[in-house]
Amino acid sequence: MFNIMNTSNTSPTDIKTGARLRYLRERAGLSQRALSKRANVPNSTISLIESGQTSPSVSSLKRLLDGIPIGMSEFFAFEPEPEHKVFFAAEELTKISGGKLSLRQVGGNLFGHSLQILHETYQPGADTGLKAYQHDGEEGGIVVSGRVEVTVEEERKILGPGDAYLFNSNRPHRFKAVGAVECIIISACTPPSF
Repeated sequence: MFNIMNTSNTSPTDIKTGARLRYLRERAGLSQRALSKRANVPNSTISLIESGQTSPSVSSLKRLLDGIPIGMSEFFAFEPEPEHKVFFAAEELTKISGGKLSLRQVGGNLFGHSLQILHETYQPGADTGLKAYQHDGEEGGIVVSGRVEVTVEEERKILGPGDAYLFNSNRPHRFKAVGAVECIIISACTPPSF
């Protein structure tokens, strides 16, 4: 998981606001990039808000909601129905990022859930960024294939197939694929914060 700023002050409200924005954006059939163009808000800002890593200013949130479009009062009153689906085929995982680092989430709507499960695919050399990521909660994962360098504060280890990690997500952390083959990780985070 990744971030470009320190987010040790992330609150449950930030996470809920971000999840609500993501849900409504996706329901409107908009990518983050399309909403960014409509609202004149940087794509990176939308990503940070949706992952609960930052709180939007009132003016930024208003521009984003106008781009969907939905009113501010309707936005805060909206509560999506929790997803009740139990089983997911591989092609039903929700893509939440692509490129050299692909993240696919089990379930599309995490409202009502306290756990987020991700299928992470790192192409050779892909990483979560130079800046360490922090958020409330805990996370863990198991490397399925390839190798990944995991850094948690000052601790650093290269993990291979079958190796695992588990840590408090308030600790600054980052991931980087090492070697010539893609790395696949199955990870979980609680509460959902990406």
